[in-house]
Amino acid sequence: MRGEQREKRTILVTGGAGFIGGNFVLDQVASGDSVVVNLDALTYAGNLDTLAPVSKNSDYIFVRGRIGDRELVDRLLAEHRPSAIVNFAAETHVDRSIDGPKAFVQTNVVETHELLEAALSYWGALEGEDHDAFRFLHVSTDEVYGTLGPTGYFTEESPFRPNSPYAASKAASDHLLRAYHHTYGLPTLTTNCSNNYGPYHFPEKLIPLMILTALRGESLPVYGDGQQVRDWLYVEDHCRAILTVLERGRPGETYNVGGHNERTNLEVVKTICALLDEFAGGSPHESLITFVADRPGHDRRYAIDAGKIERELGWKPEETLETGMEKTVRWYLENPRWCEAARSRGYMGERLGLGGPA
Repeated sequence: MRGEQREKRTILVTGGAGFIGGNFVLDQVASGDSVVVNLDALTYAGNLDTLAPVSKNSDYIFVRGRIGDRELVDRLLAEHRPSAIVNFAAETHVDRSIDGPKAFVQTNVVETHELLEAALSYWGALEGEDHDAFRFLHVSTDEVYGTLGPTGYFTEESPFRPNSPYAASKAASDHLLRAYHHTYGLPTLTTNCSNNYGPYHFPEKLIPLMILTALRGESLPVYGDGQQVRDWLYVEDHCRAILTVLERGRPGETYNVGGHNERTNLEVVKTICALLDEFAGGSPHESLITFVADRPGHDRRYAIDAGKIERELGWKPEETLETGMEKTVRWYLENPRWCEAARSRGYMGERLGLGGPA
């Protein structure tokens, strides 16, 4: 199809100035297949520097605003007539949700519901092929499932057992997606992914925090004993999965997206240190590791069974943790201006998640 003349689809992406959303927008505009309307509130984690490569592209339109602004969303839908909404907009950091859960409930539940209402009204007025082709894809997390023991995997049938305010707010939004499909017929799709990493990641999260902190020669804080296990997913693999689900997923279905890369947090930090030793030199960075008090309610292990998306849609990750982490560390070393600008947006490496709700 790439060589054929055909009309480009229009996608309304919400939260497209964030980490995963930003990577998705860059990929979609670069493909030449889509016009992307990016609606983002530009909270502390939203960063237009990420989107500088496409800022002057005629296939990219940025609009600052919140998904809960019904008048704005209705206007964007009427003006641009997208064939899909891909919802990345969310408050995402577990530690911040411990300190201030209200913002997570507001964005991830209340405003996501408002976006669903706008989508339902818009879709209901579409006719023919436009009505049949429309999709609402909601990007969620494996944290809705809670924690695992030393064995087993989360599947799409796993019960929701969220253990942090962030996870609870995302579980609520996932339930709303399901309800809007089964009650009103809205053609929804939900993806629940494991921990992402890669370029343009806001430095409050583990991997960019460790890279940038180590480069300054400061202590690397590892929560508890560092034996918490996560399944790591390179962000480019995740973006391919989202596009695959958008194009071929069955409405009303949920798809788990994982990287097949289970590692303890301590193993991840040590991998980063070894790569920095190789690429940046200096004293062994592993000597900077310091164990600190664990996060309250810290889930012990997440692991995704991504068999459904692999069997039904043909997606699987291309990057191992080793190849993806090498790309990631190199990117941060090669983009110091982006990193410093991101740090200046309200986070300077301080510990979060110990104070409790305000």
